[in-house]
Order: sequence, then C-alpha cells, then structure tokens
Amino acid sequence: MSHDGGSSVPRRQVGRLLRQLREGARTTLKDAAAHIEVSLSKMSRIEGGEAPVRQVDVRALADLYHAPPDMLEVLLSLAAATKEKGWWAAYGKAVPAWFELYVGMEQAASRLRHYENGVIPGLLQGEEYAAAVLGAVPGVTPEQVTQRVRLRRERQRLLSRANPPAPELDVIIEEAVLVKGLGDPDAWARQLAHLVNISQRPGISVRVIPRDRALHYAGFAGSFTVLDFPEVGLRRAEPTTVYIEGLTGALYLDEPAEVDTYQRAWDVLDRIALGRDASDDLIGELIKENIDD
Repeated sequence: MSHDGGSSVPRRQVGRLLRQLREGARTTLKDAAAHIEVSLSKMSRIEGGEAPVRQVDVRALADLYHAPPDMLEVLLSLAAATKEKGWWAAYGKAVPAWFELYVGMEQAASRLRHYENGVIPGLLQGEEYAAAVLGAVPGVTPEQVTQRVRLRRERQRLLSRANPPAPELDVIIEEAVLVKGLGDPDAWARQLAHLVNISQRPGISVRVIPRDRALHYAGFAGSFTVLDFPEVGLRRAEPTTVYIEGLTGALYLDEPAEVDTYQRAWDVLDRIALGRDASDDLIGELIKENIDD
C-alpha cells in the first residue's frame, strides 16, 4: 500500500465522502479520474484514503457529482487537512509508507484492540525488547535500530497523551509470546514487569491467554488490531478498521462484513483470556521463573 504523505485520517474521510458522492451520482471511477485528469489508479487511491487530493480537484469533483454547498465546504476543509504532516514524518524512511498510514490512524483512534501471537505489541515494548525485535530484521544497521527504537518510543507517548485523550488500549497476548525471552534474563524480566506496570494505568488492559487453552477460532487469524474512532465535531466517526501487518505491507479492512468477522474473533479472545488480575499473576510467575533460571 503506497500513498503520498499528509495526514491519514482526513485523507480517509475525504476519500470516503468523494466515493459516496460519486456512487450517488452514478459516475464511474474512470469518468471521475478523466474529469480531474489523473490516472485510474490515482483516483482509486484518493477514494481509498491513500493519497491526498488538491482543493481544485475537490471543487471539480463536487461539481461533477452535484454536491451541495455544505458538503463542498466539508470536503475543502478535509482536503486542506490532508496536507498536514504528522510527527512521524520527521523519521523519513524509518517509517515504511504502508505503516505511516497506520501510525496516523493510531493517533486518531479512540480505542485500540490488539491480539498478538508473535511478539509483544510495539506500544508495550521496552527499549531493550524493541531493540532486539527491530535488530532481528536482516540487513538492518545499528544506527537504523537506534532510530527505529526512538520512533517506537515516540509512538508510545500516545498512551500518556492528555489532549486529545489517549485511546483506550486492550491487548490480549498468547502466553507463548511471553516465554520467548531475550537471552538476557534481567532484560526479559524488565520487559515482563513493564507489561504488569503499564496494565495498571487507566484505560489500558493487558490480558493473557494461557498455553493450556484449547485451539481457538481467533488463532486462525493471526495477530490483528481493531481501531475505533471518535466523532469529531459534526462529522461521523470514521469506520472501525482492522489492521493486519505483514513483512512487506499491511491490510486495512473496514467493510462491515470484514469488521464483523474480526469482532467475532475478538469476542472469542475476550472469553478465553484471563482477567486482568489473573494475567498479572501469570506474568509475575513468568518473571520469577525467569529470575530463578
């Protein structure tokens, strides 16, 4: 997934509204692209929130779709906002293009639900663990690892943000993730202790699925994050989106049927995961076992 920079959430909003207007006007994507003299792929990326759109093109499309004046005003405001850069832009190529969209969405979310069966989620990683994870990428240099760890720490400031309020964070982790270790027992104990400490914060929940739980439906999905968004002024909330990350890119799913499927998977996870106190106790036992070893 590629895009041309700028703020991701306004891009998604203006793209969604333009698509709705086009479909309401029974105009094809091809005709819309020809009207503003862009390629079909560029028009598709604009509607998908992957590329910003110029205000002059917004006016032209609104005219083509016979959009009412109040809708044009909203579209122009959103188009202007797409040019604003997030703090992560300063990190350049340390943020892959396909991940930049997620960082922007993460910053705008009101709730994050993350299921993990591979590694501890980035928002919960201590510096030593983050360095080990990021350093495992083939060909990465020590300088790149340092920069990416700094970026990860910057992302984590989201959890202590006051204005706008930090999003709620609900994390469910397979116990197998918590027994992989770092090679350095003391560093691993510090990472596990960090999970317990951060789960005491208001609005943050870290829960564990014990290894003795039976095979479950969500396990077929692999790791995923569900992002919910708040209403902003008179604008409707952005659609709930499921984010699935791979080695070379990511999927962003927001069709109702897709979101419902992952909601069912989350419901399963919510039922079989330990409660917060029991999860803290289990992590505490793992810390003790690690130190004793």
